[in-house]
This record gives sequence, structure tokens and C-alpha cells, in this order.
Amino acid sequence: MSRYISFTTVRSALLGCAALSSWLLLGCGRDGGEAGATGEKAVSARETAEDTRAAVVVRLGYQKIGTPFLLKERAEALTKALEARNARAEWVEFQAGPPLLEAMRAGAVDVGHVGETPPVFAQAGGVPFVYAATDAPAPRAEAIVVKKDSPIRTVAALKGKRVALNRGSNVHYLLVRALESAGLTLDDIQVVFLAPADARTAFEGGNVDAWVIWDPFLAAAELAGARVLQDGEGLVDNRLFYVVRREFAEAQPALLQIVFDEYRALSAWEDGHREEASQLLAKSSGISYEAFLRSEHRRAFQILPITPEIVQKQQAIADTFHKLAIIPRDIRVEEALLPASAGGGAR
Repeated sequence: MSRYISFTTVRSALLGCAALSSWLLLGCGRDGGEAGATGEKAVSARETAEDTRAAVVVRLGYQKIGTPFLLKERAEALTKALEARNARAEWVEFQAGPPLLEAMRAGAVDVGHVGETPPVFAQAGGVPFVYAATDAPAPRAEAIVVKKDSPIRTVAALKGKRVALNRGSNVHYLLVRALESAGLTLDDIQVVFLAPADARTAFEGGNVDAWVIWDPFLAAAELAGARVLQDGEGLVDNRLFYVVRREFAEAQPALLQIVFDEYRALSAWEDGHREEASQLLAKSSGISYEAFLRSEHRRAFQILPITPEIVQKQQAIADTFHKLAIIPRDIRVEEALLPASAGGGAR
């Protein structure tokens, strides 16, 4: 909600001061001139403060992948649109979805872009968010990788091996489904929970046998010689979701609509300019152009509404994790949908 500086009309008892013929607020002084100056300063201060009321800050959480990161790099239109409503964007970077949603719990992020699994963990943990929209599925944009010369050739061969992944991220569900398809469970492997940067170090140093990771980190690992053991094709959708802090969605539908209008416009631009988008993404991310270009070609650029079918698939993830005691309680995904009264999201 917009925050305005409050002003109280000062009513002074003008004792011993001469009445003036104009509507001036007079302060008690030694003479009329001094009183008039005081009144003029009060009016001027009030007008100045009203003109410079505090802007609403829209905190946009992003990862070094796709449309939200590009919007940060090409935010001129968004900046102007927000300024017209006395608002401004503030960008907050994350390596993965789970910490982004935790920041949303703390009120440090209003809008975020995360994989399909982090919202399930967040809802189970009581994070006050809503689903607003989704990208098209990209099952090949996440995978289990091993070193090029690894003797591991099948998912079944992971039994007893050390596998690194980011806990609660989209690849957590990929690993569960891949193991299931091979007749294994998480109990049959040694899971090592690591953030992407630490996982890559452990993987390259031989401290883990396999790594479950998403683009563009996946593409970078492939270019460095990693071999894909199993991607998400046939196992998971690997959707990316746009999530919004519930209070913000309810209080600021107009600002949310502005943000999503820009997301849609930029997603359409990215679809037709993958090389240029890859250059922009690589410029300040620390990940190579070649890695981004590879990952860009594994994605479909379309921001879609949350349909009943998508809710059912998210519910299947939640049910699976609850059954495995990975999340602490049963949840109903439909309870985390964007209120009908709020703007934004996909249309």
C-alpha cells in the first residue's frame, strides 16, 4: 500500500495579532510581517512534502535466467510506467527459488520467478504468497549430470552414490521422479544439499558423483564437459512460476499489472531475439554467452495463466513430497492462487 507522509492542519490561537484581509495562516510574533512569513513557510512546507510523498517500492526478486533478469537490464519502460504511479522498482538477486520465497516471507520481495518445487515448500512453510502466472514447460532445461568419463550410465547406477542438488528447488522433484522411474528412492542414494556454486565446485572436484541442476548452470556444466544422465523429458514439466507476496497482490493490483505487462512484452521480445538476449544475460551474470544461448533454445517464451491442470500438477508435487515426509504437512495448492480482485498475472 502506498505510504503517504501525514500532515496535521495547525490551528493557532492568534492572540494579540492583527487580523489580515487575506486568508493567511498567522503565527504569533512581534509584528505582522514576522507572523506572515511563518505562515507562508508552513504552507510552502506542506505543499513541498505533498509533492514528494514517498514512492511505493516494488521489490522484484530474480535469478540469472530469462525474462526477469532481462527486465532488470532493459527496465526503461517499466521505470517510466511505475514513476507515473509514484512507484519504483528495486531488484533483489537470488541463486535459487527457495531463498527468494523466504525473502518474500520477510517482506523483502514482492514479485519473484521460481521453479515448480519452491512454491510447494514455501506454502508448506506458511510463506504468504500467491501464484500469478507461469512460463511454458521446459523439461530439457534441467538434468542430472555426471562427469564425461564417469562409469555411471543409467539412473539406476546412482544407487549408493553421492548426488548434489539445491534443496527445495525444481530439481528436487526431478530427482525424485528419475529415481522412481529406475525403481529407486531417495533412501537409495546419498543426497548432498548444496547451492549451485558450491555444488559445481563439489562436482568438478569429484566430491559428489552426480549433480542435479537447471539452466543456465546446466548448459555451463555441459560446455565444461559434463554428460547428461537424465533430463526432465517425460518426467517433469519444469515450469517457472511468477509468484507474488499475497499482501502486495491484494493491495497493489495496478502496480502488479504494470510489472506483468512488461514481463509479457519482454518475453515476446526474447522469443525473437535469443542471441541478443543471451548477450545481455551473459554481460553481467558471470555465465558465458554460449551457455545462455544453449539454454535459451531449450525454453519456450510464453507467459501463461494458472489453469486447473497446472494446479493439479503442482498438487501432485505437493502430495509426493508430503508422502515422502519432505514437507511437514499436507497443503492445498488452490489456496495459493492469485485473488480474482487482483490485477497482474497472465491473461
